Amino acid sequence: MARILAFVIVVVVVTLALSFAVLNARPVPLDFYFGTREIPLALALVLALVAGAVLGVAASLTMVLRARGEARRLRRSARRAEEELENLRKLPLRPDP
Repeated sequence: MARILAFVIVVVVVTLALSFAVLNARPVPLDFYFGTREIPLALALVLALVAGAVLGVAASLTMVLRARGEARRLRRSARRAEEELENLRKLPLRPDP
């Protein structure tokens, strides 16, 4: 059931994207620092969307890497604490004098 729903969603998104591209096929000038080029409006918008997604992933990558490092550090600390606890449990108890 989930595969069918996912397939239907993909078909709807692709259909909407194709209709968007057809409706916005008029070329628009895209100015670069070293020249100008005319590309379809739909392509310009998709390129802007992709560039924004890439920049968003790059910006969040530092937070993700920092969190993974912190998790690794905490796992090591927990493992050392467990080892210390096991060592303490192995120590013989002294009788009270």
